[in-house]
Amino acid sequence: MLSSISLIYKQRKNEVTALGEEWHKQIEETVKKLHQELDDMQKEHETVLQKQKEKFKELIGKVDEMNVKTTKLQKSKNVTEMQTFVPVIEKQGTLSEFSQYSFPTFYECKIDVNYLQTHFGYVDKMQEKKTSLMENNFKENDLPGRRMLEAPTVTSVIDTGFPANEKTNNRLYCMAVTDDNKVWMGGYSRELKLFDLLGNLHHTVSITTQVIYLCMYNKLVVYSDVNDKAVRIISATDTVVTMFTTGDWEPFGITSAASGDLLVCLYRDNQNKVVRYSSTGTVLQEIQYDSQCLPLYKEVVYITENVNGDIIVTDWENNTVVAVDRLGIFRYSYSGVTCSTVTTDSVGHVIVTDYNGDNIHMMDRDGQFLRYIIHEGGINRPRGVCILGDGEMMVGECKTGIAKRIKYLEK
Repeated sequence: MLSSISLIYKQRKNEVTALGEEWHKQIEETVKKLHQELDDMQKEHETVLQKQKEKFKELIGKVDEMNVKTTKLQKSKNVTEMQTFVPVIEKQGTLSEFSQYSFPTFYECKIDVNYLQTHFGYVDKMQEKKTSLMENNFKENDLPGRRMLEAPTVTSVIDTGFPANEKTNNRLYCMAVTDDNKVWMGGYSRELKLFDLLGNLHHTVSITTQVIYLCMYNKLVVYSDVNDKAVRIISATDTVVTMFTTGDWEPFGITSAASGDLLVCLYRDNQNKVVRYSSTGTVLQEIQYDSQCLPLYKEVVYITENVNGDIIVTDWENNTVVAVDRLGIFRYSYSGVTCSTVTTDSVGHVIVTDYNGDNIHMMDRDGQFLRYIIHEGGINRPRGVCILGDGEMMVGECKTGIAKRIKYLEK
């Protein structure tokens, strides 16, 4: 293995070089295409101006001809002939307007290094995977560094106090953890609540809509406003600020990316896509179709980004979880989960709630099932979920409005 390292790394460098050469080729083709477009525009521009010049020349010739004849008539003092010539002058049309043609403008796109990196490709860092020399059928070896608790335990319970929807009885929808290990929660209410892990309410922010999708971004809460088709952020002074709007697309799930961008699930007219936005609302990437130009999603709802750059979305209509890599290329799908939410932990495990199954699924970063996370007493209609660190997660029960802090990894 050691003797082949240099050869393998050289091969990877050659792959990067080959793609770079292909990019250079595509850039050259694009430059040639734009040059050709400008050449064609120049010919068209010259043609229309030449025609306009000839038309003006003809018009000036007629005016000169009439001026000469008018001068002769004035000198001849022939009243009868002058009266006959007046209607001829009156019949001549006046130039009421003429066309002006602008020069083409080249709109230069700003070069964003992060955007180029996203579309060019990336190098997946070296991963350590310990292989047991002892036969072991249980998949704990897929949990790097820490062992899964045989019986996950609830270390605290938070009653969020959100009211129940009169029709669906839904209370608790979403949650996001802060850097200091507090949790923002949104439910059937026009306010967001911040709890510590013991269930103490630290802060409440009033907003103008129910929040079903939220995330943390630069230590502030960001949420999707489905009704107004906007992404909003709550400032340090509790002011609700619109970051950007999403046009005629409705924003659903939202998450912050390692690149500093925001990934948003969008829906319009039975179309679904994931869009990467900058903080100012510039569209950096759109993910909608697979390599066969078929839709990747039927109903995008919740979204997260894994540590390897995978973008993972819950598809409620298909009862699946769909993962693409950071370039938007399909990686895997995992089926059998209903009305699910999704998150990932620091080692790349994918945690998915199963609403109708009253269950929590854990997968590895490649979408392979590892185990269920079920504590004694079970979970009732799980929806929101977030990772707290130290081998713990917070899971929200949609119907009861209860959030449970669950220990699932050993220390």
